[in-house]
Amino acid sequence: MGGPPVAAQRQERLGYVTFIAAAGAIGGFLFGYDSAVINGAVVGIQRYFNVGPFTIGLVVAIALLGSAVGAWFAGSLADRWGRTKTMRLAAGIFAVSSVGQALPFAIWDLAFWRVLAGAAIGMASVLGPAYIAEVAPPAYRGRLGSFQQLAIVLGIAVSQLVNLAINLWAGGEVNNDLGGLQAWQWMLGACLVPALIFLVFASVIPESPRYLVSAGRERQAREVLRDIEGDHVDLDERVAEIRSVLLTRRRPRLGDLRGPRFGLLPIVWVGIILSVFQQFVGINVIFYYSSVLWQSVGITQSDSLLISFSSSIINIVGTFIAMALVDTVGRRPLLLVGSAGMAIALAVASWSFSYSRSIDGIVQLPATQGAAALIAANAFVLFFALSWGVIVWVLLGEMFPGRIRAAALSVAAAAQWLANWAVTVTFPSLSNWNLALTYLFYAVFAALSYLFVVFIVKETKGRKLEEMG
Repeated sequence: MGGPPVAAQRQERLGYVTFIAAAGAIGGFLFGYDSAVINGAVVGIQRYFNVGPFTIGLVVAIALLGSAVGAWFAGSLADRWGRTKTMRLAAGIFAVSSVGQALPFAIWDLAFWRVLAGAAIGMASVLGPAYIAEVAPPAYRGRLGSFQQLAIVLGIAVSQLVNLAINLWAGGEVNNDLGGLQAWQWMLGACLVPALIFLVFASVIPESPRYLVSAGRERQAREVLRDIEGDHVDLDERVAEIRSVLLTRRRPRLGDLRGPRFGLLPIVWVGIILSVFQQFVGINVIFYYSSVLWQSVGITQSDSLLISFSSSIINIVGTFIAMALVDTVGRRPLLLVGSAGMAIALAVASWSFSYSRSIDGIVQLPATQGAAALIAANAFVLFFALSWGVIVWVLLGEMFPGRIRAAALSVAAAAQWLANWAVTVTFPSLSNWNLALTYLFYAVFAALSYLFVVFIVKETKGRKLEEMG
């Protein structure tokens, strides 16, 4: 008797691929968790170490410099050691740094551990999209590639929920003691849990078949391809297809990204600019500083954390919308809708904050403008989540030719972290200077991102990775 019908076999394989793609995306969960955990802890850190807005901005943002370094080297490490082994390294580094962040003895000590955590997150930010793109069938690659961003937003939401629970446990004050540590230290130490989960899953998922072929382990590559694509696929033909692409290239190096104009290949510049636009719209201001922002306009600490958590839920909803549409509508239409929506929402937020006034040393917004600011902030999160939040990670995982994919993704991800750092480190000072103009600056970049997609970005929906060129 024959095996199960092809349709049933494909369904079974899709379930397996979904599992390993979700496991590979747990690094994104670490990214989201660490991004948002500092949102709840930042006030406690500032009070505990008695530092000003510039120093606290530097400590919050310095992890992003570590992320840029981690992203820069992740591609070469993944090509040398394999995707899953490098994931395990990133998980181990993040676990160690989580303990260090929870037990700092000085502000510079905390900064050091945040740099180390950032390096691990930067590595995971490259490894997740690359791994998912290499194991996902073309018809489902967009949705499976979306797992990276889904994991990020889930990490943000869980982190906000954990922060809120710890804050309430501490009586609504992050500097209160809990078992010998202050509440904000427990918030940072809780990062250890997702780090260990990532380590476990990275130890059980299979290696990328493209890496296995490149390492001369074709028998293992066939086994992985059979598990992913099923017995109905000609495995010899698939391995030969991957090998033919790999034979046209040597191990990618940063020097391979050089182009005849402007120092880099045009496709690499597209990846870099996509990454920069994703950050220069100011999305991480919401997740790093929203609790401080809402407290600055008269909302209590616990209520500001609750608002931050509600924004995280909206972020998840938007991500699911993108996942449902990315392989049917395509990448470019979602980016265009997102850019337009973000530009309008940020402009409304800028208008609202232009009405802020200081009354007895406390910054407040009129009721109408306060409501408009809250609605605009959440609309901004929704439009970002259903477009640039998901699609940029999908594109970075699939848009580059195979011969330069790992190296190009490393450079683009490093650019993303540097842009994230620039926004994060400048926001405290810029918001103290003029919050309305700060949001107007982000709105301008959202509008520019629309034009960039219209004239530059190409659709990748439904194309095999081996066709990218």
